[in-house]
Amino acid sequence: MNFKRAFTLIELLVVIAIITTLLAILMPGLGKARAMMYRLRCSSNLKQIDLAVRMYMAKNNDTYPCSDDQNYILWPGRKWRSFVEPYLGGKIDANNPSVLYCPQDLIGREKYESTSYAYSMTFYHTSEQIDYMGDNGDIWGTSLPPVGQKFFNVANPSAKILIGEWLSNHLRVNGDDRGWWCWEGRRNYLFADGQVSFLDANDIRTGHDGYPNPNLTIHGIRGSDRANR
Repeated sequence: MNFKRAFTLIELLVVIAIITTLLAILMPGLGKARAMMYRLRCSSNLKQIDLAVRMYMAKNNDTYPCSDDQNYILWPGRKWRSFVEPYLGGKIDANNPSVLYCPQDLIGREKYESTSYAYSMTFYHTSEQIDYMGDNGDIWGTSLPPVGQKFFNVANPSAKILIGEWLSNHLRVNGDDRGWWCWEGRRNYLFADGQVSFLDANDIRTGHDGYPNPNLTIHGIRGSDRANR
């Protein structure tokens, strides 16, 4: 007689238990790998933005993006996009954010027109203007006219933040993430020399407002944002 071999209920339960255990072991690793992928993609965004800024400067007498309108605050509304848009290949808007949007930014698409990165105002104000500003209120209500800065004005390019993630998209902050006005989280930052670093808020030097805020770096473009430099 021919007998067909079949799994018993016990064997099926054992197989299911093994698969469940393997998934429990692998899932955290897959989650970390996915998070790393998003962070590296965000870093790649900033590197492409750096190339766009450099192309803009090459056509504008080596001057960083700057508006002639003193009420046109470039960094909070992410309005600096208009300066680099021609160098990023196509029209950029909320529906087509290009490299200006971090895939892990939970609110940038709705609140900031799909732009996740902030542009330091130290690159369109003089060092004297920045040192005159004492807090965030001066950022919003300043009567100081924008002054475009040149690359040779940067005293320490490897330590001066040009553009960075506003929110801690890759390491969530407990409670309200106040961006550069917050001593929590980690963010990708693009420095003036073109490098991109993933830094803790505590790795950033304190600005004039008492926060790790590259907008109010002491001595502005002639200062440093890295705490250890």
